Amino acid sequence: MKRARQKVVDENEAHQTSQKSKKQKTCSYGSVFGESALHASMDWGSLPHHVILRIFQFLPLVDRARASSVCRRWNEIFHIPDLWRRFEFELNQPATSYLKSTHPDLIQQIIKRHADHLQYVSFKVDSSTESAEAACDILSQLVNCSIKTLGLISTAKPSFMNVSKAHFASALTVVFVNSKSLSSIKIDDTPVDDPSLKVLVANNSDTLKLLKMSSCPHVSPAGILCVADQCHGLKELALNYYILSDELLLALSSEKHVDLEHLRIDVVSENPGQVEFHTIKKQSWDALVKHSPKVNIVMYFFLYEEEFDAFFREETPVTHLYFGRAVSKAMLGRIGMNCPRLIELVVCANGLQPLDDELIRIAERCKNLTAMGLGECEVTCRGFIEFVKMCGGRLTQLSIMEEVLIPDNDYSLDRLHLEVSKHLGRMWFPDMMPTW
Repeated sequence: MKRARQKVVDENEAHQTSQKSKKQKTCSYGSVFGESALHASMDWGSLPHHVILRIFQFLPLVDRARASSVCRRWNEIFHIPDLWRRFEFELNQPATSYLKSTHPDLIQQIIKRHADHLQYVSFKVDSSTESAEAACDILSQLVNCSIKTLGLISTAKPSFMNVSKAHFASALTVVFVNSKSLSSIKIDDTPVDDPSLKVLVANNSDTLKLLKMSSCPHVSPAGILCVADQCHGLKELALNYYILSDELLLALSSEKHVDLEHLRIDVVSENPGQVEFHTIKKQSWDALVKHSPKVNIVMYFFLYEEEFDAFFREETPVTHLYFGRAVSKAMLGRIGMNCPRLIELVVCANGLQPLDDELIRIAERCKNLTAMGLGECEVTCRGFIEFVKMCGGRLTQLSIMEEVLIPDNDYSLDRLHLEVSKHLGRMWFPDMMPTW
């Protein structure tokens, strides 16, 4: 009797446990389906304004345009000025580029509804002349703009140079005249000319802080001097060596001018022997450094060995040096003697003579050197270790091709990396390929 009664009790408990378990599962499933139903019924149009705006800012333009069709409110936010302050026009021809291009209808919509909102504008064009001309056509229509930064970027060969000078200058003038507050302009490899720069200065002299215009053959030393004379807030300047002059450096050193922070100079020659390079006086360099003691002076050289005669005969306050072609031992020796402010040196190629003495002289005289890169050169392991030992831990970047290093009686390549690591205070190995 007791056994039967116990059996009934056990069965009842088991039944209650089973019912409880089913109830818990039902509640669990219900909560899941309830959340899904909640998301399904959510009114996305009721999201806070700042949330939608933030989402749009992270979306590519095409996705942003699609999202604007969700509801009327999203479409209204799609057109608010904050979303159109910064825009990059991508202009590519299907026959010459695999990159996507900004749709012509969208370009017209931007010009019609958002031209006066644009502030940070860039044009990225492929190698075709048609794309560069299309960029100029768009610039010509920005008559109500208040652009602060403008960049013209060629993703392949400089296609803007194929546009007629008159067409390009006319388009650029529209922006220069109407913006009134340009602070940054990047127009490398373009047919900009002196009259265009005069228009720029006349309308934006109080706001211009950055001007990059390397490889602009229609600009003369007088044209860039006009900019330096009038734009006293200019902090960054990039140009070709042929328009660098003593007068320009002195203008950048005047009491009215703010401290220059960055000066980039490209020294380029395509035809050896056909370009005669002038010399900048030491007094002009000294005036610039006295006025702007923290200025970075960066020089990129693309010359042939016989064309370096005009450079570094006297002390030159360059801080960063990059040699894209072969440079002679004599030239590197002059750098060690006359570039005391040097911070970074990259030599892509040299002859077949070891550069031990030149590197040691650079380590002795260039006390600020923190970065070095050597490509197709030759240095003995002993000479290289001596160079590193003299520089010590201040060498934060040291990129040397393994094939550059010549084993000698004192050091093998295996032992070299241990010695160099010891002097640098960190593990170091030579590179298998260039990293600069």
